[in-house]
Amino acid sequence: MRKNPYQIFQEECPQLFDSFNKLVEAQRDLPGMDPKTKQLINIAIQTAHRNVQGVKMHSAMAKKMGATWEEIKGAVVMNLHLSGLSSILECLPAALEGFETDIEF
Repeated sequence: MRKNPYQIFQEECPQLFDSFNKLVEAQRDLPGMDPKTKQLINIAIQTAHRNVQGVKMHSAMAKKMGATWEEIKGAVVMNLHLSGLSSILECLPAALEGFETDIEF
């Protein structure tokens, strides 16, 4: 199985990875939203930034948090009027791939 970019980052830059992971954990622990909602928001943000790999990874995480394909798809296409059709066309296949595959984190 091919390593995902997050695993490569962990192996190649362990100190930076640890610091980054502490930031991610702090954000994850913020009160106010459930984990699934946080992942759906991350998908929308990654789509707006046209980060295909981020959309793929957060889609897999959202699925693990109980998100349906309809919810994940909605998070991607929510960007249509903000970031345009091209970002949707780039990110929707990545979201589907993330939803359909088991990615290790």
